[in-house]
Amino acid sequence: MSVERIFDELGHFKRFQACLYFGAVFQSIACGIHYLASVFLVETPNFVCSIPNNITDVLYGNLTGSSLEDFLPVFQPHDGPLVVKTLAGEQWELSRCHCALRINPKGFSYEFDGNKSVTACTENFVYDHTEIYQSIVTDWDLVCDKQWLAKLCQPTFMLGVLIGAVVFGDLADRAGRVRIMMFTSLSQFVLGVSVALFGNYYVFVVLRFFLAMVSSGYLVVVFVYVTEFTGIKVRTWTSMHVHAAFAVGIMVVALTGYLVRVWWIYQIILSVCTSPFLLFCWKFPETPFYLMAKGRYKDTQALLDTMARVNGLQYNLKVEELLEPEKSQTHRALLEEPGEGPSHSEKKLSILDLFGSWRMAGRTCTVLAIWFVGSLGYYVFSLGSVSLGGNKYINLFLVGLVELPSYLIGCFAMDRIGRKKTCAPALLLAAVACMLIIVVPNDIEALAIALSMTGKFAVAIAFGLIYLYTCELYPTIIRSLAVGTGSMMCRVGSVVAPFCVYLADVWIYLPQLIVGILAFIIGVLTLLLPETLGQPLTNTLEEAEALGNTSSKKKSAKGSGDAGNEFELNQD
Repeated sequence: MSVERIFDELGHFKRFQACLYFGAVFQSIACGIHYLASVFLVETPNFVCSIPNNITDVLYGNLTGSSLEDFLPVFQPHDGPLVVKTLAGEQWELSRCHCALRINPKGFSYEFDGNKSVTACTENFVYDHTEIYQSIVTDWDLVCDKQWLAKLCQPTFMLGVLIGAVVFGDLADRAGRVRIMMFTSLSQFVLGVSVALFGNYYVFVVLRFFLAMVSSGYLVVVFVYVTEFTGIKVRTWTSMHVHAAFAVGIMVVALTGYLVRVWWIYQIILSVCTSPFLLFCWKFPETPFYLMAKGRYKDTQALLDTMARVNGLQYNLKVEELLEPEKSQTHRALLEEPGEGPSHSEKKLSILDLFGSWRMAGRTCTVLAIWFVGSLGYYVFSLGSVSLGGNKYINLFLVGLVELPSYLIGCFAMDRIGRKKTCAPALLLAAVACMLIIVVPNDIEALAIALSMTGKFAVAIAFGLIYLYTCELYPTIIRSLAVGTGSMMCRVGSVVAPFCVYLADVWIYLPQLIVGILAFIIGVLTLLLPETLGQPLTNTLEEAEALGNTSSKKKSAKGSGDAGNEFELNQD
């Protein structure tokens, strides 16, 4: 019988699962924090080139003063330089990356038609500390010819996210979900604090790269963990609301950034926000699906006993009842012997098993495409929204807040009309929104903003449900690997998104056109995927491949050994 029977006997989401769920999801907040922390870490405040000599007077248009700091909040490079006079009588024109010494000036005025000696600035910059008192840009002068170093931080972080998703997804299938969750959680704390303590740019980038790997690793594994510890009746809500915890992390970044304007203090505070998780994560048990897949039947029975005791239930379920009939007698003796099931017979699986047949290859390509366009569309819409103006801390807070309604609506739709019938219309709606943005006249700004928000809302629904949908489409033995590979494609989309936005220089609507076309094509292909609503999680590749196969379902229903599966298919 299916392992899913555990939840019918012991509860789909009772006290035991609730404690594990909220503990695991609490740590997911850290992933949202570290993903978005660089928004303020690498922020470049307004700045101007300075000179080592003492400045006595400053001119900027019709404004006069005696200090450069007085003018930085209003200084705009395209409006002209700052003109300063030194104690030695020299007159300089200061811009962001150059300074010009006036040759033989007649008087001190803003306009000057004489000769100048221009030099490039390599040091002696003055920064506006009105909003950002200290960032890595101001500490290490990552401006002008070093500006690319600041821009390199986020792509490097995303590269770490990409690699971590694949590496830890595979390790979780081999070493277990809990071990990886414990390792990545501890590493997030240690690396997060270390980033703030080392005052060197290159060490900073390397540490953030590894921080990205472990953050991505935890986010991949936690989705699998909560999916394998909750029953069908609540699985949609539990998996989708991991995204809500990620969104809370974004809001924490905005709030902390508003209150703390020194980057290393800001980084330490963000790193310790979820540290209480380290106090109890070592008590987390391995999932029953993983234990059964690895042949650890004695450990599975002990877990079932613990779940029943904590949930306050009486039950008669034995592990051998969860095995297929032909395997039940063979493995019954293992419950009475120390140790685990035989490991020599385990097949080493890799990413190639996601493409093991034409049916699985087509399914995997479509799933990976959903991951990609979900991330690409999300960032294209998000990057376009930053031009709305206003307080940047409030804007970032709202970016996290606005995700919550999409997950709620997505949950309702997924449980009522199905995963496929929610994902496909969401992608098609995003495509329609993109196309309408192109045809809407430029002077109707309100409508353009509404369409942009509609597109982002639709993409968020598709992007939110693909985690659970991927978990349900693949068997236990490669489930973490499938989610990890999908997350890798998600990171590829987030890396490609900025380059897609740059195409607006070619044609202002080209980014929306690209996202719209991809969303439409992938939305149509999504309709070809099997529906998993109400289906038990599969354990083998054969069971996963049979999803959506009507003839297989009929044969299975007629078989004498599959009554338990039939019960699970029809319980909802």
